[in-house]
Amino acid sequence: MTQQPSVSVVVPTRDRPELLRAAVRAILAQDYPGPIEVVVVFDQSAPDESLTELGSAPARAVRVIRNVRTPGLAGARNSGTLAAEGELVAFCDDDDEWLPGKLAAQVVALAGEPAAEFVCCGIRVSYDGHTVDRVLDKDRITLDDLLRDRMTELHPSTFLIRASALRDGFGLVDEEIPGSYAEDYEFLLRAARSAPLINLRTPSVLVRWHKRSYFAQRWDTISEALQWLLQRYPEFASQPAGEARVAGQIAFAQAAAGDRRGAVRWARRTLRSNPREPRAYLALAVAGRVVRADAVLRTLHKRGRGI
Repeated sequence: MTQQPSVSVVVPTRDRPELLRAAVRAILAQDYPGPIEVVVVFDQSAPDESLTELGSAPARAVRVIRNVRTPGLAGARNSGTLAAEGELVAFCDDDDEWLPGKLAAQVVALAGEPAAEFVCCGIRVSYDGHTVDRVLDKDRITLDDLLRDRMTELHPSTFLIRASALRDGFGLVDEEIPGSYAEDYEFLLRAARSAPLINLRTPSVLVRWHKRSYFAQRWDTISEALQWLLQRYPEFASQPAGEARVAGQIAFAQAAAGDRRGAVRWARRTLRSNPREPRAYLALAVAGRVVRADAVLRTLHKRGRGI
């Protein structure tokens, strides 16, 4: 890696023009001295070529392309990654913003660990007028860590990765996951199989949670994707608490979709692995119509957490 490696930032987008421009401006405003290119990937929507005008400063460029792979987030990320020209590749969602100093600190961290391939950082979650910092108290993230806990602090908008690892190492984002749901988690698991992830204990990305940023009303897709994940990663069997967490999420999704029988079945599986897993009890409460699924999500999101 050169002293000031070039960085390509892949920004998938669809129908969020105002938020997209804010995201791109925050990337271009980073105080990193090396070259930055922003690759905006339009997924199932018409490209806005005027975005290229934002990259008029020296060593700052904006490119606009279409998603030429599988429709959806995973295909859009991969279209941008394959088009990227930088030594390092970063992701940023179109409704998030990098905070000052994010990129420079991550490049320094990666340069200091020649064997590392991937660095992330904490997030600042904004939801419904509430802001909460989420930072992991760890400098290294292993595969076992991720099997036990999804660690939502490891948000895609924080990822910075060596381009060589994406193209010749652990690979691109998986496009087979139903609806692209949990593609970021699967990507983290696969990356951690290759080498531990570096984590910076600072909230350096503003992450906006709102009804358009999670899979509202797509509970069947969520359930299908998480079942796919359990089948793809048999390593979950070595971490009963982690397996119970995912099974509990499936139970909650089944309950939210109105499948009471499926919710009870998955809740039982959850409790067999871990009787203390709260998602099982939340799923049963939703299935029994004691509480609404959207009410549970709103409460969790205000605390910077998800199901």
